[in-house]
Amino acid sequence: MTPDESINILGGPLAVCGSDPVTGFFRDGSCNTCAADQGSHTVCAIMTAEFLAYSKYVGNDLSTPIPEFQFPGVAPGDQWCLCAARWQEAFLEGNAPAVVLEATHARALEICRLEDLQAHAFVSGS
Repeated sequence: MTPDESINILGGPLAVCGSDPVTGFFRDGSCNTCAADQGSHTVCAIMTAEFLAYSKYVGNDLSTPIPEFQFPGVAPGDQWCLCAARWQEAFLEGNAPAVVLEATHARALEICRLEDLQAHAFVSGS
């Protein structure tokens, strides 16, 4: 599997999303993607307790560790590559977490509107 070109939604180079825990479809810390990434793990989001509870409620428990897969679980404050459709669903439900625009892959725009992602942009110091 070869990743698609690493371009963010702003047209620049894709920044690293998160390395503790390591995120991404390729587990390379970035929201890189390819045709095999059926979930489009392309939105770099900053986890909140509210979003993690929402995600668990809709069937994707990101917070519970799974040691047999070396998955430590995601905690509030962690940056994580979300499936674009899950972010969009959370957005429509009023539960979308903040987005790191520079670390969100351009393929997220196949599912999410740029204006919606920008409205939820993480601003340093906020």
